[in-house]
Amino acid sequence: MRHLHQLQTSIDRLLKKPLVRGAVWLFIGRGLGLVLQAAYFVIIARTLGVAQYGEFVSMTALAAIVSPFVGLGMEILLLKNVAKNRSLFSAYWGNSLVVTLLTGVGFICLLVLLSPLLLPRSISPLALLLVAIGDLIFGSITNLAGRSFQAVDRLNVSAQIGIFIMFTKVLAAIALLQFFPHPNSLQWVSLYSASSMVSALFAASLVQRWLGSPTLELARIKSELTEGLSFSVSNSAYTIYSDIDKTMLARLSTLAATGIYAAAYRLIDVAFIPVISIAGAAYADFFRKGKDGIGAALTFAKPLVAITATYSTIAGVAMLVLAPIVPLILGDEYREVVAALRWLAPIPLFRAMQHFGGDILSGSGFQRWRSMLEAGIAIFNIAINLWLIPLYSWKGAAWASLTSDGLLMLLLWISVAFFYWKQKSQSSGA
Repeated sequence: MRHLHQLQTSIDRLLKKPLVRGAVWLFIGRGLGLVLQAAYFVIIARTLGVAQYGEFVSMTALAAIVSPFVGLGMEILLLKNVAKNRSLFSAYWGNSLVVTLLTGVGFICLLVLLSPLLLPRSISPLALLLVAIGDLIFGSITNLAGRSFQAVDRLNVSAQIGIFIMFTKVLAAIALLQFFPHPNSLQWVSLYSASSMVSALFAASLVQRWLGSPTLELARIKSELTEGLSFSVSNSAYTIYSDIDKTMLARLSTLAATGIYAAAYRLIDVAFIPVISIAGAAYADFFRKGKDGIGAALTFAKPLVAITATYSTIAGVAMLVLAPIVPLILGDEYREVVAALRWLAPIPLFRAMQHFGGDILSGSGFQRWRSMLEAGIAIFNIAINLWLIPLYSWKGAAWASLTSDGLLMLLLWISVAFFYWKQKSQSSGA
């Protein structure tokens, strides 16, 4: 009994820590979201079939590449500054909404105009328009609302928003299954965009209720534009080497190959949810710790790195062992996902190390250096995909992804070590 009491006391003490409590909330939210996401993924993959699923993913991947520039990094500036000073929220919320709407419309027009060059001609421009509206306008507003609650340590509300997003997607998938006897990708993206709109309205209403109304201080936008763009470049580089291969597969190979590769990557994303939960809960703290130098941020990151590296290694091994189950769930069309998933099994470990190495740099004032590295890897990824995909289809994309992610992981941690020893030497010299 005494040991049980000590254990209970230790758990209670642990849960009082903001980081732990936040990570638990995000993990619970993402855990419930995981169940909903799995249902949504299975319904859509089976209902559309591998080729039409490939069409859908190629459009969402294209939108994902430009989505970090929607808002010009204002959501990260909101998180960074409101985490330090709660009274700034209304101004950053209002400025972020204005910039998001203006840039979102601009990028939607750009994508639709360039779609004949970037996607197979079989994909309807109307379908791309609907996906772009759903992801670049409504999705960006929802993400902005989640960052708002993250900035004020209300991660329980961020978790609720995440659950609601997946709940609306599941309802949309069920509607596709029930009301369209022979569904196509255009019908699906119409429902998909509508569900994104509902999620955005829900998230914005929570912000209005709990955090307050937006105000405008447009002078802040001009003064912080360079820093915001730096965050946008970093995030865009990440989405490029995560998603450009799916768009390139659709253009340079086949939609069926795109569907196979995208299905494997979707399972990778699902396995990565616990790491994202921990990283999301800790992100604002990296800026707080980083004020005292990169050494403080590194010390803060060490236990998080140990936990997520262990988990990611176990997840990778599980993918190798359990991959043959996938065709039993998704259907025989997806049998090649077994091989694709095994090829991509190291990705969770690479991504976990990238997250924390990059966040140490961002929190310590080295965001531009992080952005430069990630932009360089994005260009490298595009170049080797142009070479490998025409030769090896999805296997070429897998090789490109493994090479790019592994290289970025090494470069980020080499940079952390370099700046850490540089600051330590300067402190010793002083």
